[in-house]
Amino acid sequence: MISIAYHPCYELELPRGHRFPMEKYPMLKEQLIYEGTFSRENFFTPKKLDRKIIENVHDRNYVQKLLDLTLNNSEIRKIGFPLNKKLIDREMTIAGGTLECCLKALDNGISFNIAGGTHHAFSNRGEAFCLLNDQAIAAQYLINKLDINKILIIDLDVHQGNGTAEIFKKNHKVFTFSMHGKKNYPFQKIKSDLDIDLLDGTEDHQYLEILNENLNVLINKVNPEFIFYLSGVDILKTDKLGRLSMSIKGCKLRDEIVISKCYENKIPVQCSMGGGYSEELKIILEAHSNTFRIASKIF
Repeated sequence: MISIAYHPCYELELPRGHRFPMEKYPMLKEQLIYEGTFSRENFFTPKKLDRKIIENVHDRNYVQKLLDLTLNNSEIRKIGFPLNKKLIDREMTIAGGTLECCLKALDNGISFNIAGGTHHAFSNRGEAFCLLNDQAIAAQYLINKLDINKILIIDLDVHQGNGTAEIFKKNHKVFTFSMHGKKNYPFQKIKSDLDIDLLDGTEDHQYLEILNENLNVLINKVNPEFIFYLSGVDILKTDKLGRLSMSIKGCKLRDEIVISKCYENKIPVQCSMGGGYSEELKIILEAHSNTFRIASKIF
């Protein structure tokens, strides 16, 4: 059975006019149940992660500042969310959900966290709606506790995974792959093990061809025991922050390429949703739903 992490705290109340679409999380869950792709039994409520596990990736002083709510105004501005205890609990719960998903994926092949994909969180700071790097924390846990020696992180959010790249810069057990908009945020990128910069306006055919070719090479070269997939839908032409020109169909084919390769090579995979900022919420929900539909079909 495919397991999906969801917690009510994922939908955090934000100031009016804030551009982050928090409402997508409960709506995505209900959409998947309503259409019959999954039942309520597929969803589980994750627990907040212990700080000791978080500190295997994040600097202890940074974690303490989060818990004490003592980040300065500049640090809070870079994150983009108003700092409060509910936000910190939410981030620790998302990280817990991704870690629990990994354990379930080892048994069932694939798992999802409806939130997560917080790849702009560095070891000692947060930025761009990311405070704790959920997939990095989970990857380090697999290495430390389960002796997994080779992990591949596939980051297909439109924004480069700078925080993930920084965290694993000297860790040869984790291969970081980011395929993103060249001229998009972050404007000063941190080098991943493999970065593919896409030009503004990149369309379906070119994107999918590049992805397919590189994934075939990477899976053979890295030979991963576990894969993390960040399936951001901000690659869509309709996305306010994206700058690429992918269609809904192209985004769905992207997911099919990644998930099929995990299935065919018998590599367990954990998926976190990442970004999506189209003007119409229904477009974001459809694109995210397609990721789950593909997994349901393949697995």
